Amino acid sequence: GQLTVIFMLCPYSYVVESKIEPFYKGGKVQISKDEKYIFCTCGSRVNVLEISTGKIVHSVEHDDQEDITSFTLSCDDEMLVTASRALLLKQWDWRQAQCTRSWRAIHTVPVASMTFDSTSTLLATGGCDGTIKLWDVVKQYCTHNLKGSSGVVHLIQFHPDISRLQLFSSSLDCGIRLWDLRSSRCVCVLQSHYSAVTSLSFSPDGGTMVSSGRDKICTVWDLETRKAKRTVPVYEAVEGVVLLPEDKDLSEIGVKSKDLHFITAGSKGVLRVWEASTARCVYTQTLPSPLTAVSEVEEERDDDPRSLTFLLHLPASSRLATVTAEHNIVLYQLPVDFSFFFFLYLDIFPLCALSQFVGYNDEVLDVKFLGKGDSHIVVATNSCQLKVFELLTNSCQILYGHTDTVLSLDVFKKGFLFASCAKDRSVRVWQMDSDSGQVHCVAQGSNHANAVGSITCSRMKASFVVSGSQDCTVKVWDLPADLSTTGADVHQLTPRATEKAHDKDVNSVAVSPNDKLLASGSQDRTARLWSLAGEGNVGLLGVFRGHRRGVWAVCFSPVDQVLATSSADGATKLWSLQDFSCLKTFEGHDASVLKVIFVSRGTQLLTSGSDGLVKLWTIKTNECVKTLDAHQDKVWGLHVSRKDDKVVTGSADSNITVWVVTETKLSQELSNLLHEKKYLKALGLAISLDQPHTVLTVIKAIRQVENSGELLEKTVLKLRVDQKESLLRYCAVWNTNARNCQDAQAVLQVLLTHLPPEEILQYQGARTHLEGLIPYTERHMQRIGNLLQASMFLNYMWQKMRVAGAPAR
Repeated sequence: GQLTVIFMLCPYSYVVESKIEPFYKGGKVQISKDEKYIFCTCGSRVNVLEISTGKIVHSVEHDDQEDITSFTLSCDDEMLVTASRALLLKQWDWRQAQCTRSWRAIHTVPVASMTFDSTSTLLATGGCDGTIKLWDVVKQYCTHNLKGSSGVVHLIQFHPDISRLQLFSSSLDCGIRLWDLRSSRCVCVLQSHYSAVTSLSFSPDGGTMVSSGRDKICTVWDLETRKAKRTVPVYEAVEGVVLLPEDKDLSEIGVKSKDLHFITAGSKGVLRVWEASTARCVYTQTLPSPLTAVSEVEEERDDDPRSLTFLLHLPASSRLATVTAEHNIVLYQLPVDFSFFFFLYLDIFPLCALSQFVGYNDEVLDVKFLGKGDSHIVVATNSCQLKVFELLTNSCQILYGHTDTVLSLDVFKKGFLFASCAKDRSVRVWQMDSDSGQVHCVAQGSNHANAVGSITCSRMKASFVVSGSQDCTVKVWDLPADLSTTGADVHQLTPRATEKAHDKDVNSVAVSPNDKLLASGSQDRTARLWSLAGEGNVGLLGVFRGHRRGVWAVCFSPVDQVLATSSADGATKLWSLQDFSCLKTFEGHDASVLKVIFVSRGTQLLTSGSDGLVKLWTIKTNECVKTLDAHQDKVWGLHVSRKDDKVVTGSADSNITVWVVTETKLSQELSNLLHEKKYLKALGLAISLDQPHTVLTVIKAIRQVENSGELLEKTVLKLRVDQKESLLRYCAVWNTNARNCQDAQAVLQVLLTHLPPEEILQYQGARTHLEGLIPYTERHMQRIGNLLQASMFLNYMWQKMRVAGAPAR
């Protein structure tokens, strides 16, 4: 019986469940007024990211595929205007992704900056030609053409009080120009900065403004006298400044007086709070332990991934958003009124990251499922940092530790512990906290003489890892029994065994399900089998020869004594562990096969290639039953969830895709069993899938035949104890719905009349389920009682009715 179930569970296809794709590659970022969406540029598109789900919900793109040079969203969140290199301005209904009008920008070169006024009627565009144009978007004409700026106008902002009709701009001359829109003249130039001015922030009353610059200063301006009140040296190139609200208690971040305070973001990569009157830094954000602020020497480099490029204020929810040079968008919570938000932010300390979205992943080199119920994925992305995504929200943690590109990952059986290896010649072991989901490094070892390209974890319990390197060796690293660490300390690992395994780079290593065997695959075209059973050294058992090019991946079957290998020759092979002979060859990829894994309880293979394709093979028939085409480049990452129901792929095209098994075959099998009236098998299959709705379908089918009561009784009582346990659990769910309550009650009647109470109470969660059944059952009884009364009254009325004018009988 079990074999047929396994056969039936073979999926014949996978469909895309979700994707993590690039949505931001640099340029402007804006947050909607309702604080629900992040707008950002990505080549010729503006993508709209929903903050609560981390998903791209809308996207607008210029037809001509021209890159978007600037965009802005109106203050009422209704209009999006974009400017492209083709000098076209387009106005969008962004929720429908429809262009409502487009017009020539009149600028002779691309638009570099743009903004709306607070009434959402005036649009200002700053060009690379040193001019500023103002547009009335309601009457659709150009109202002003302001000349006089030198070079690119990269910053443009209206005074928040629209009655003043003032516009501020800055260009290459580093001055801040103040334009009077009544006279169309520049009334003054605020001179203080010696480098590009990066942002402006206004006080609520509009009387004070703070400007930030790359010359490492912030200047506080009195807009009444148009003079600098204070220059604050902040010792870093500042990209964003935000004036902090005066009406909130921000003492946790150093705001102890009623004076003006502002927060800065820049090249050091940390947020800092400054008191304007004393020019003192009163608070510096603390970063996760391995992550330190950028040092003075490093700061001179423009490309440091930790430096911040934007700072945005979300006043309604008291949050801040920063954008990093690595294109990550991070949301922080400002200290809030605890009496109001007590339950929401109980454990939140000042400026803690609420969520982090990764705009661009670069090449994905490996990806694995992680966490309880495979709720997360860990990704290696051609960088020395690891990324851990929560699949529900796409929010990401970035893990620092390796000092060069991370090449490979593997996860231990329970899903909370995983290992990584990198070009920095080291291996690291990381632990995820099962409650908070936070990940930290617990162990590290570096003993290889070259880049470590492959790592695998022990399968039974978390006792060791094995690494394979470009130095042609494999190393076995034993893990300490207790991996808990204090503070920044990590366990130092030393290899238990080192073996020169191959003549060329070791590309892949895998441990057998019983932890007794090790397989390695190499650029030298061979795969080898090693014994791990003895103490000390690794013993060679045999060599698998047959591939014409380097072997990219090795993988043990979870059920049979076979090994799968995939190679640059385009073939995937299955080998016997007994005599090292090749049992089967699967050919279908036009290029290198980079990964191979077993799925469907060892009855099928999934392979991924450098052609961007993923193929599903049925081992018994040797046929490719499905080709999944979701990537444009090499698919380096391929992993199956512990329940065998999902697969994740990661590619050099920067996309990560989560696939879910489609149950077309199962549905077909189920309908066949019902058609053949094999109700017991159908019910058993439905319960084994743990899908209450499918089980209900079978129960309904049984209740529609003649002698349904007798048949239901016979079928339910033949189920195993664990199946009856599941059935009781499902009844509690069905019983909450009036439409399904009769089916639930019919099953309950069988269980309660034929099984002794002692047996039912032994079922897991039985008391809870039975207690949950009572209130709903009483409600159903009351409803049926009312219905009965109403029907009796109806019957009575019918009996007493006489047709008007009819003769009395």
